[in-house]
Amino acid sequence: MRTPSRSLVVVLAARGLAPVIQLFALYVVFHGHYSPGGGFQGGVLLAASFVLVRLAAGSDAGQRQVPRRAGLLLGAVGVLLFAAVGAAAFLTGGSFLDHGRVPLPGFTPVELRSLMILVIEVGVAIAVAAVLTAIYDELLGDEDDA
Repeated sequence: MRTPSRSLVVVLAARGLAPVIQLFALYVVFHGHYSPGGGFQGGVLLAASFVLVRLAAGSDAGQRQVPRRAGLLLGAVGVLLFAAVGAAAFLTGGSFLDHGRVPLPGFTPVELRSLMILVIEVGVAIAVAAVLTAIYDELLGDEDDA
């Protein structure tokens, strides 16, 4: 849907709900390694908030949140963040995602594992949100074709 809704109530409700959904998505991402939730669920919530604005306020308003061209780039950044954290243990002779072997001074192995899991959750959330938003944008078609 490229054109915005004609209903002011729908547009205002979407614009009011989107930040609340995004805040909850960040909670789900950052609390994911302590309770149910995590990067995938938080990323889906973020993408839903971006798509909600695109549906209600039109594609142009949604592009101001996450530009179409940034979608796949952010997805790649998220995947690279996950891969970099997973491969960091290779440098010290460990196996993939063996976070306790990463030599960061000042952290116990337990603290290091918790920190690395959080970084992985953030990477997954960025990748999922960006790719889902890019898929939605791609389903709308290229704006140059319109």
